[in-house]
Amino acid sequence: MASNQFSVSSPPTDAISALKFSPEPNSTRFVVSSWDKNVHLYDLRDENGNVGEAKLLQQFEHRAPVLDVCFGANENEIYTAGLDWDVRKIDIPSSTQTVLSSHDAGVRNVVYNKELSLVISASWDSTLHVHRTDANDTTPVIIPLPSKPFSMSLTASKLVVAMASRALHIYDLKALAVLTGQSEGTENNKIGVEPWQRRESSLKFMTRCVACMPDDAGYASSSIEGRVAVEWFDPSAESQARKYAFKCHRQTVDDVDVVYPVNALAFHPGFGTFASGGGDGVVALWDGIAKRRIRQYQKYPSSVAALAFSADGKYLAIAVSPGFEDGKDDVGEGEVKIFIRELGENEAKGKGGK
Repeated sequence: MASNQFSVSSPPTDAISALKFSPEPNSTRFVVSSWDKNVHLYDLRDENGNVGEAKLLQQFEHRAPVLDVCFGANENEIYTAGLDWDVRKIDIPSSTQTVLSSHDAGVRNVVYNKELSLVISASWDSTLHVHRTDANDTTPVIIPLPSKPFSMSLTASKLVVAMASRALHIYDLKALAVLTGQSEGTENNKIGVEPWQRRESSLKFMTRCVACMPDDAGYASSSIEGRVAVEWFDPSAESQARKYAFKCHRQTVDDVDVVYPVNALAFHPGFGTFASGGGDGVVALWDGIAKRRIRQYQKYPSSVAALAFSADGKYLAIAVSPGFEDGKDDVGEGEVKIFIRELGENEAKGKGGK
């Protein structure tokens, strides 16, 4: 049987920080941010519309390593965040970069919500910047956070921010959108905002990644200590009783249980199952409702840094970079790779079916 996986030519030259597919239903474009100070735009299709070897379309250079990237209202605009402390909008057809705002430290995450035209960034200066892209006033609302953010994800209505000290804040996006019209006259547009919910992570160790369910029902989070937690937004006791955590990305080496960080999580847009990627170089698919592993793929050459499903759910992109687990601080030539898996019709389907 022919392999349903291929590697991407012309990958970044340094560690990959994020990978996102275009939100357009039939698009095969994706963007990758990297410590090589660039954002790379690829397409799985060639000029004839055939999927095979992903083609590098454009590169957008930054002043410092780029830590996150996401698409905006369409696949012709992207937003970036990085160690230059800036949140940038890039217009792809013209290659124009516009600085939306500057934080007071590196910017760890940036996300976009189409329903409310919101761009939200989270920085190590312990703030969120909230932008309304459809507003005349481009000054962001600044929301203080209790500690450093590590990961951020959103749904149509909620924003989840995972921070240091195992803190999690869940914000109502409509409430944030309203605030963008009320910030004038406040000190530096800084507003103390009560989150919709405050939670403490059910994982005992530092959060590495958080990813929201596509049906707006909840989220999964992962830690540096080989565990994933699945939780629901509904605050009712009945719903909260459903939350659980499980061990994963562990290997027995010389009779010793070696535990790896779970670096990446991504939900399938159609089935609601999710993929996890670890420092052990392994990618697994999980059914969060049935609490079962669906499958595990062969080991990749090094640590899995990022994962993303295409908008139609047909492809899973896997970014591989040597990490601290490999005992490497620097990345050698050819060690950064991106693999694309073309998924079978039911490959990512849950055990219970959906």
